[in-house]
Amino acid sequence: MHRFGHSYDAAMDRYAYVLEQLHRDQFRRLRRFASAGPGRFTTWLVVVARRLCLDYHRRRYGRSRKPAVGRLDLSQAAVGVRRRLAELISEEIPLTAIVDYSTPDPEAAAQSSERADAVRAALRTLEPRDRVLLKLRFERELPAHAIADVLGFSTQFDVYRRLRVVLALLGKMLPRECLGTSS
Repeated sequence: MHRFGHSYDAAMDRYAYVLEQLHRDQFRRLRRFASAGPGRFTTWLVVVARRLCLDYHRRRYGRSRKPAVGRLDLSQAAVGVRRRLAELISEEIPLTAIVDYSTPDPEAAAQSSERADAVRAALRTLEPRDRVLLKLRFERELPAHAIADVLGFSTQFDVYRRLRVVLALLGKMLPRECLGTSS
């Protein structure tokens, strides 16, 4: 048990796992032991316990794999990262190295505000029925057949056609920066 975990708590976690697995299915594993062969029960139990500890280790940290021919061996680094994540152990990181994402980038905030203003201005130029259509589809996320019932379209396909026309119209009114495309 200590081979897989160097602390008392880690060994006890594995011990509890082994007991739990031996108890599963009404002691199925223990009942499998065949005393007819030359092996003793204690030897068999040690092998089973070791395999269960290995299963626990693989379930918690993943299986270590050998890299394919011609590939870099990143397995040791990946194993270390996964182990730190699983154990919630981190490296000492100075506070100055932690980036504060809670305050937005002023340039990004300005661009976002400009985009929102441009979209609002474009939406104000649409017919009221088209604004309701967009609101029902994109804010309330109603299906096309429900929108057809609310706005009096004959079929859901008429809703899709009108949405395509309205979105194309908005696309012509908005600057390219708002659409996320570059020239």
